[in-house]
Amino acid sequence: MKFVFLLLLAAILNSAYVAAQRPVPTNYDESKVPPYTLPDPLLAANGKKITTAKEWERKQRPYVLGLFTEHVYGKIPGRPKGMHFELTDIDTTALNGTAIRKQVTAYFGEGNDAPSMNILLYLPRNSSKAPVFVGLNFKGNHRVNADKGIFISRHWKKETPDDIPTLASQEALRGTTASRWEIEEAIKRGYGIATVHYEDIEVDDKDGWKQGFRTTLKDRLNIQPESWSAISAWAWGLSRIQDYLETDPAADAGKTIVLGHSRLGKTALWAAANDQRFAIAISNNSGEGGAALSRRLFGERIWDLNNAFPHWFVAKYKTYNNKEDQLPVDQHMLLSLIAPRPLYVASASEDAWADPKGEFLSAKNAEPVYRLYKLTGLNGEEMPTENHPVGDRVRYHIRTGKHDITLYDWNRYMDLADKYLR
Repeated sequence: MKFVFLLLLAAILNSAYVAAQRPVPTNYDESKVPPYTLPDPLLAANGKKITTAKEWERKQRPYVLGLFTEHVYGKIPGRPKGMHFELTDIDTTALNGTAIRKQVTAYFGEGNDAPSMNILLYLPRNSSKAPVFVGLNFKGNHRVNADKGIFISRHWKKETPDDIPTLASQEALRGTTASRWEIEEAIKRGYGIATVHYEDIEVDDKDGWKQGFRTTLKDRLNIQPESWSAISAWAWGLSRIQDYLETDPAADAGKTIVLGHSRLGKTALWAAANDQRFAIAISNNSGEGGAALSRRLFGERIWDLNNAFPHWFVAKYKTYNNKEDQLPVDQHMLLSLIAPRPLYVASASEDAWADPKGEFLSAKNAEPVYRLYKLTGLNGEEMPTENHPVGDRVRYHIRTGKHDITLYDWNRYMDLADKYLR
């Protein structure tokens, strides 16, 4: 009887703890956004104001990067010893003769039994050296285009909770996420596209790290799984794609554009913050933990992220559940780490969960760092109307529609690349 009572008491206490941890209902009312003060990206730890680009690069940038590493995303290791690439497929007349398709296996160690990931790359046939958009995909390489030559990815996503994926069902799903990957349009405009299924790196589940690279490569990379997060692991994978592009003479590896949508938009920003080889960074609907300001308490909150996706961030991030104002950084400081490189932040009008205004204000508040380089940011104080991009070196738009990445978005990103990479 006493044991039953203790169990009941434990359940009640646990319930009370969960309730205490849960924030107030999601706020979608702008009038209910509380007053907040953003940390100054140019205020050094000793209280001194950073006034030059040289000071930013030598002192403040490493300091801010370190804050995000410690409190939010965790470390990102380097490339493993023995990493090598194998070209496993090439088609020089892909996409009706307009493109070259390459499929490359990246092995993270000596020998072809090392952990690996599969890179899908399209390059325009009419270009001897093309800039490349690099991003991770959600459902598998074979789903980004209907091209029957694409190898089926080894991790299969369930379409419903009861789904049991098979090779035949995956064949039937070829190209079903092509609307998010405007490969033909990019080829037409002279750009390549390289992508990897993000679950090649780590399955997007709270236990995914156990079979993902954070575990299988821990000895080769000399880092423990808890020292980094799923987002850091996925960002690490983006840098390894860049490693490959630097070996491919048909890719202009000095002009790589890293982009991502939603959680992979968070990933793209963190990859660009750590790896300055990425020439342009693009965040599409990345929301909380990505481009949106945390202190606005609008839409998704830190608690929501940590409750639904505990593996995305390091354990210390959980100490800021319902305590956003105690976090020593906010996301405008992440965007500041992209400077002086071009940056594009985009939202969608029906995506209140991602806080479009918070994404705009984050980009706006990254401007002081860009000004150190005498570069212009968004060119205005007010959030623009739908489908009216604003900005120069830093750009922003809010597109009509839902949480997605569309042809409209892709064309705006290519417009930015045309200006700064051509």
